[in-house]
Amino acid sequence: MDAVSTRLAAQWSRCRVEVTNTRTAPPADGASYLEVQYPVTNSAQITIGAPGDNWWRDEGVIRGVLHLPTGAGTETAALWADQLSDIFRGKVFGGVECFAPSSTLVDDGANNGNYIVISVAIPYWHDYLG
Repeated sequence: MDAVSTRLAAQWSRCRVEVTNTRTAPPADGASYLEVQYPVTNSAQITIGAPGDNWWRDEGVIRGVLHLPTGAGTETAALWADQLSDIFRGKVFGGVECFAPSSTLVDDGANNGNYIVISVAIPYWHDYLG
């Protein structure tokens, strides 16, 4: 999570970034925001035989949920989603290796009150000693 936050801080400037479970309501000013979630993470031991010094792998999904004011346009939402995907697609940073992001669905179902809400899911893995 730290590596993802650092990467976004350095490369994402379209709107503020919110971490899941830190905000209880949309911004009072109605501004766009990106919510970062980690809905799936599975861990597995990938080496054996060296207690306390084996490699472990977390595999999961980084989910970026973009909230743009209603009326911003589906083209803008799709552009932002593509730019978010580009930050992670095939990239390795801070011990995290990312793969192909999901395609973004933008349709009438994306309207949520004052926002159009779309998401991008980026599969990743992270190996570490433990």
